[in-house]
Amino acid sequence: MATVAAQSSLTVALAGNPNSGKTTLFNAITGMRQKTANYPGVTVECKTGAWDVDGAHVNVIDLPGCYSLIPRSPDEKVAADVVFGRDGHRFPDAVICVVDVTNLARHLYLAGQVIETGRPTIVALTMVDAAERLGLRIDSRKLSKHLKVPVVEVCASKGQGIGELRVALMDTINRPWLTPDRAYRLPPAIESRIKEYAPLADATDMQTLYCVAGQHTPACTDRLEKVALRVRSELGVDEETVRRFIVEARYNWQRDVTRDVVRESGRKGSDSTRRLDDILLHRVFGPPILLVVLALVFQAVFSWASYPQSWISTVTDNWLPHLVDSFLAPGPLQSLLTNGVIAGVGAVITFLPQILLLYLFLTILEDSGYLARAAFILDHTMSKVGLSGRSFIPLLSSFACAIPGIMATRTIPHQKDRLATILVAPLMTCSARLPVYALLIAAFIPARKLFGPFGMQGIVLLGLYLMGILGAMLVAAIFRRTILRGPTPPLLLELPPYRAPRLKTVLLTLVERGRTFLVSAGTIIFAVSIVLWALFSFPKSDAIEQKFAGERANLVTLQASPAQLSQLDNQFAAERLQHSFAGYLGRALEPVLAPLGFDWKIGIGIIGSFAAREVFVSTMGVVYGVGSTATDRNLSEQLKSDRDSQTGAPVWTPLVAMTLLVFYAFALQCVSTMAVMKRETNGWKWPAFAFAYMGILAYGAALLTRQIGMRIL
Repeated sequence: MATVAAQSSLTVALAGNPNSGKTTLFNAITGMRQKTANYPGVTVECKTGAWDVDGAHVNVIDLPGCYSLIPRSPDEKVAADVVFGRDGHRFPDAVICVVDVTNLARHLYLAGQVIETGRPTIVALTMVDAAERLGLRIDSRKLSKHLKVPVVEVCASKGQGIGELRVALMDTINRPWLTPDRAYRLPPAIESRIKEYAPLADATDMQTLYCVAGQHTPACTDRLEKVALRVRSELGVDEETVRRFIVEARYNWQRDVTRDVVRESGRKGSDSTRRLDDILLHRVFGPPILLVVLALVFQAVFSWASYPQSWISTVTDNWLPHLVDSFLAPGPLQSLLTNGVIAGVGAVITFLPQILLLYLFLTILEDSGYLARAAFILDHTMSKVGLSGRSFIPLLSSFACAIPGIMATRTIPHQKDRLATILVAPLMTCSARLPVYALLIAAFIPARKLFGPFGMQGIVLLGLYLMGILGAMLVAAIFRRTILRGPTPPLLLELPPYRAPRLKTVLLTLVERGRTFLVSAGTIIFAVSIVLWALFSFPKSDAIEQKFAGERANLVTLQASPAQLSQLDNQFAAERLQHSFAGYLGRALEPVLAPLGFDWKIGIGIIGSFAAREVFVSTMGVVYGVGSTATDRNLSEQLKSDRDSQTGAPVWTPLVAMTLLVFYAFALQCVSTMAVMKRETNGWKWPAFAFAYMGILAYGAALLTRQIGMRIL
């Protein structure tokens, strides 16, 4: 093995159980900004970063959190492939195995497997401060003697132990690789056969045992496979039996090591956690508390966001249009900027405060450890619909965006359970729906208090979230009993201790989410707004323009009031729209949407939102921006004032708004989500199925909402 000084680049793999503090350590040693969350399953792909170690460039790979190198799920397979150097991965020069001191016995399982590979390994002990609060003391030197590798205590969030870890890495990486070995011992009959037959296959004891147990590694050659078959035949056991012996021996070893290196001086520090769990995880009180917490979050999203929203609206609805109008004469360019770009992009940016507030609360809840408890609160309900608590993490991620939620299903080991979760993940209310919800709720749901701090708008928003959850549970139950029938896997999930949310983590999350949203508004929505403006503005009709110019000239001659002139402007704006490309397309869809109470303008919004759901808001901004004056650009007010050109009846009513809200709660209108589905399921079959069933569900639920609403009203 070459020395650090002799090599210009090294590769170090960072391995560990979910929620062990691995990603926090990764951030500390690389300086990369990556979100960490206080529940398992956040890291589902390898991420890399640079770490300078005494002039050597170290490429650090943050592996997905896993419990074993014998993969049961796609994310564990990724971690095992990197450690074993297979499927195109080169062998790492060293492995840093992150171990949570508060869960030492359980986390030693993976650490033992990594050490057994013989690769240079350092064990990084995290959560040392949490262990001290729990009254635990660990002898890291004694643990190092048991493991036969360096053990370093680190507190990554405070930068403690990073220097010692660097020294240990330099020392370890310059040592020769060890012969793969194990600390635990199996029944004598198995041990004797392994020692007898390993030389026949020119393999080590460790490689032979793995092959006998059916745990295939790159060392399992055809020759070794024949030897393994002979060993199993002579012992009269199958692969599963050998694996069971190995697991039992490992746990006995882990228990003995933990007893020897850990001392308890009283677990007084855990009393507060237990007292909180007695309340928050109570069978009766836990679910209502979770519901109240979510209701408060959604109420705050509306209440606190109103002030910054009004400031942004002042800029996008008045200041910017006035600025453009003052520099440009009326014409296509002025219309493009004011009625296309500003009206479309500005209508979406207005909802940035609400999105940031939602992420603020969710980040605080997940970083504190409460959302991990929510998995257990909901596990009983989820098991009834055929999903395990493991599906909670991907479904929770889907509240932000279905794309990372679908990718997070790689942590689910059972294929049918994983596929069912993928199919229902888009039913979770993602942040892209929030601008649509916020627009319609603010415009048509009264801001009236119902009881205490809860208002009607917050309750409606919570209802939409619950509608998505209940819809997902119902659909999952149907799928798991029909096309994806199979047993419900049990929930195995670590409960982290309650922790104070880290301010840096919260701020980095908000910055990242805000940046992502603004990039989306500045690219996709910008492009869509220009396309929509063109569809709404062309072709031009000379007959309509001449008719409009004549009637306006007559009104000016008669000294008509500004209100009369504005009414004429709006009337001809509607007529122009009807004869535009968008108007032709919208009217073609109107017979299908009419039973829902939607006109052709709403139809255009629905079509545009296939690019991204929030595009519906920018589409409405473009629709109602065309022909309006610079002083009358408030989208909510324009929706409420829109009238049918034939009957004079309001186009938008509270019932129309509720019907559209229900439609968006269920419809799959996101091309990016379908693309990720295709990648995760290796084909277009399941994305097409998801688009079809969600479209039928959305239309049916919206139609039912309208029919019930008409009967009530």
